[in-house]
Amino acid sequence: MGRGIFTPWNGIVAYTMLVYIFTFAPIVVVLMLSFNDSMFGSFPITGLSLRWFYELAENDAIIRAFKTSLVLGSLTAIIATVIGICACIAIVRYEFPGKEFVNTLLVAPILVPEVVLGVALLLFLKWLGTSRSFFVLVLGHVIITLPYVILVVQARLFGIKRVYEEAALSLGANRIQTFFEITMPLLMPAIFAGMLFAFTISFDNVTATMFWKSAGTETVPTQIFSMLRTSISPEINALGTVMIVITVSLPLIAGALARYFVRNEV
Repeated sequence: MGRGIFTPWNGIVAYTMLVYIFTFAPIVVVLMLSFNDSMFGSFPITGLSLRWFYELAENDAIIRAFKTSLVLGSLTAIIATVIGICACIAIVRYEFPGKEFVNTLLVAPILVPEVVLGVALLLFLKWLGTSRSFFVLVLGHVIITLPYVILVVQARLFGIKRVYEEAALSLGANRIQTFFEITMPLLMPAIFAGMLFAFTISFDNVTATMFWKSAGTETVPTQIFSMLRTSISPEINALGTVMIVITVSLPLIAGALARYFVRNEV
């Protein structure tokens, strides 16, 4: 006697599909409406057009927000990656008092909600008597993205055998030469992946950025939030599509680069 259609496994599959539909349906709607020729976001779509992307490119406020986000994301990625590499080398390769505490402290921001981090840093700045600025914004984004870089680089560094570094040291290379000629090339997959992840998280962040940005400074996510508060323009759909493409493609590029470096390493 065959089992019925409504089995526990089928129920789990159906529930999972509903969750995916509920999660990704708004994204699909935004993608579709960004190519809608009509001024009003409604279905059925009257015609396909790139009109709103052209208007998006001519919007000075959005262009400024894009430039700010690119500079902010680039600085965040570079600073977080440099600090993360140094921290991982110290934690994995050396012994010192309080190593576990330092490791936990560096990774802890990933466990704290961004709203809490935003309020905490804002109160700390008020206690110091420092006003919000672009430097503070970069510092905050480094705090948020640093744990991701550390986790990626640290996992890779644990897999690199110390015999390669010891062989270079025994052949006369100093520690700096050993790092740049042996360790760093082997770490490249994790370095690129961590850097791109840091850039993506910084570029897409809105919650903490709202607390730390100074007056007149807008990133792309905060610009979208500001546009939604004043009016609903079709340009928002086009801007949302651009953000989706960037935030989805960069992690994919990071994974592809990591696999490429792994296949071609010696």
